Amino acid sequence: MLDFENQMFLDILNEDGLVVAAKGIGLESVFINLLKVYSDAGNLVIVLGTTSKEEEFFISELESMGVKPLPKLLSSEFSVNDRQSVYMEGGVIFSSSRILVVDMLMDRMPIDLITGVLVYKAHRIIETSQEAFILRLYRQKNKKGFIKAFSSSPVSFTRGFSQVTRVMKSLYVRHLFLWPRFHATIQSTLKENQPDVIELRLPLTPYMVTIQTAILDLIHFSVKELRRINPSLDLDEMTVENALSKCFKKIIKFQLEPVWHQLSGKTKQLVEDLGTLRNLLLNLTQYDCVTFNVVVKSLRTTERALKTAGWMLLDAAENLFLTARARVYGKSLEENAKPDLEENPKWTALTEIMKEIRLEIDAQGEVFPSIKTLIVAEDDRTCHQLRQILESDSQDFLKKIFTKSNSPKDSIEKQEQSNPSEAVESVEFIREPVIIQPLKGAADPYALHRILYQLCPRFVIMYDCEVAFVRQVEVYQAIHKEHAVRVYFLFYDASAEEQSYLTSLRREKEAFEMLIREKATMVIPEDREGRTDDHPDFVRDPRKASEMALVPLDTRQMSRKDTRQVVVVDMREFRSELPSLLHRRGIDILPITIEVGDYILTPDICVERKSLNDLIGSLNSGRLYSQSQEMCRHYVKPMLLIEFDHDKPFALQGKYYLSNDASSLTDVTSRLQLLTLHFPKLRIVWSPGPYATAEIFEELKKGRDQPDPVKAASISSDAYTEKNAEKYNPAIHDFMMKLPGINSKNIRRVLNKVEDLGQLLSLSLEELHELLENGTNAKELWDALHSSQHLAVLQAEPTGKNKGKKGKSWRGKPRRP
Repeated sequence: MLDFENQMFLDILNEDGLVVAAKGIGLESVFINLLKVYSDAGNLVIVLGTTSKEEEFFISELESMGVKPLPKLLSSEFSVNDRQSVYMEGGVIFSSSRILVVDMLMDRMPIDLITGVLVYKAHRIIETSQEAFILRLYRQKNKKGFIKAFSSSPVSFTRGFSQVTRVMKSLYVRHLFLWPRFHATIQSTLKENQPDVIELRLPLTPYMVTIQTAILDLIHFSVKELRRINPSLDLDEMTVENALSKCFKKIIKFQLEPVWHQLSGKTKQLVEDLGTLRNLLLNLTQYDCVTFNVVVKSLRTTERALKTAGWMLLDAAENLFLTARARVYGKSLEENAKPDLEENPKWTALTEIMKEIRLEIDAQGEVFPSIKTLIVAEDDRTCHQLRQILESDSQDFLKKIFTKSNSPKDSIEKQEQSNPSEAVESVEFIREPVIIQPLKGAADPYALHRILYQLCPRFVIMYDCEVAFVRQVEVYQAIHKEHAVRVYFLFYDASAEEQSYLTSLRREKEAFEMLIREKATMVIPEDREGRTDDHPDFVRDPRKASEMALVPLDTRQMSRKDTRQVVVVDMREFRSELPSLLHRRGIDILPITIEVGDYILTPDICVERKSLNDLIGSLNSGRLYSQSQEMCRHYVKPMLLIEFDHDKPFALQGKYYLSNDASSLTDVTSRLQLLTLHFPKLRIVWSPGPYATAEIFEELKKGRDQPDPVKAASISSDAYTEKNAEKYNPAIHDFMMKLPGINSKNIRRVLNKVEDLGQLLSLSLEELHELLENGTNAKELWDALHSSQHLAVLQAEPTGKNKGKKGKSWRGKPRRP
């Protein structure tokens, strides 16, 4: 380990806290060494916040170090007994949050024996997350174990008010360790052995400069128009400079999503236009001239012009379209003009670099291929493009693309196709083995890290620049002092690409400066770590502080013990935030697999929770009809909870939920109306978010009995309701369900074996007994059908949708002869 990595490791090993490090400076190495320390059967360490790819990377690195026992992966394939045995074996355990929450609530995990918890990507921990729920359950029963958290995204802590304080509160840690790139220890360590860096500042071609200027003018127009239309909104972050950064979408989402339903149609279109123009600016340097012209040409249609907020009518837009065509056909405006294809300046520079590498190797007399070259580009498409250029010639490649673009069978999608598996294949260019690897988009996010340390390249060509990889090369050179690395840094001078890179550096630097100031003024309570019983998160009292002050402590504790509230929760609901908030309000959670409903509040109240997207999907598929039918059948007070996101508007409109088309909104509301008409017992509860839902559930439970988990688990839904929903006539199905003796267990047999109502009337009591497999039900049905009053009504005319249709059964098919 390097000096700063060793110091980072010792700091977090000795003190619980949150480590925030700059991207690419080796946080993974510190985390792996921490896993190595705790990989012992005498410890039980839980790891949170990792993905499957990250878990595979950590385990492979530990395996290469010879660590035993290796961390274990727990998945849903493990049975309850298997998981309990894994917990008792000890060691480091990777598991999903849902499995850990359920096992903790059901006391399947020995929480008091846990050595500690490691949290990866801690910037994602918020109060309502599953990881925060796990840490709260852990700290309630374990006061001695450690909690150590890691994050390599300092910019994430700048959004919102005191974000780092709130994250540390959810993590139950007191100490904050900051490791920016300008840290004195990091600077001194990396300066000792720096790679040989050659910067190649390439000028844009005159056509590219014209196109870039035109696009920037259009972005400036869109941003200015957005500010003019919405003077009341805080749009300080909505600048041309930020529009060039990679986090532009996150900035828009953070500022506009809560008020999206209040924005005008033109504002929404301007936001969409900004995304389109930003993509064009990125494509200018990534795409070849032919593909870029095809993309720009696809925008120049009457339909697209009517949808835009007006930028296509500007002179800059006309310059964009004409110049994009000029890069392919030159200054000729004829339709069948001969192509005059413009090469990308980086292609020429890349070819010259490869020849320079070959000449240097020949001059030094080194045997090839002992020296390897690594080329990194933006994505798989660019890697595929560079591979073809190195294998052939840039002009041949452009002519090939031009021929494809003018063939009728081709399309933009075909041109953009690339094979990700080819991204790590080597190509022979003047006998050198060259590895071309994408910076992003690969199936394995650690593929670039593995290739860098396994390949040990002498030459690294950065066709596209990224802050994290630049630092990875610096750290690699500091570790491998015996391998001299030469880095060729390619970027366009005075371009949006350069500005985007500089903006990302500036945003990270400002984020660390803000964190340093906040750390200096941060007020941390003594009980932040939750090692005492009087921590406010563990009181679990939903009342206000003024109400709690009116009741003595001992009386309040006794009353809470006597009236402990319980809610039965379906296992699948632990993907949502609601169970965590219910537990925080002092309500005990019983996770059980239940088929009818999602939450059982009382013996009579069953709740089916639907988010907006799930509601629309359930209404379209008919699944909500079946679920409502089962709830009304088994519970006295069935409820449909429609829960909105607390960060989004509380309204059934807007692009984020439905579409801007009014017919879509009308369709959803009309279906909800039909649902309430069909099931009068069903109550619809509207909630603006999970916090409000938790409060509603608490109010609904006041003064009522607690649910029976055994009874809730025993209620099963009918399998045929979803599978055979379209097989039977719904009107006849509902009519039959109203007859005495017919229930959910025997209606399918009746509808399958009896053709129509006439045949049902002709059956004897013995035949009904055989059909229904129950004497009592058969007697009730026979008496109802053969009562003189009922018989006269049934024989008078058909009922339901088959009224007046002769010769058809109640399944809507012709009768068999």
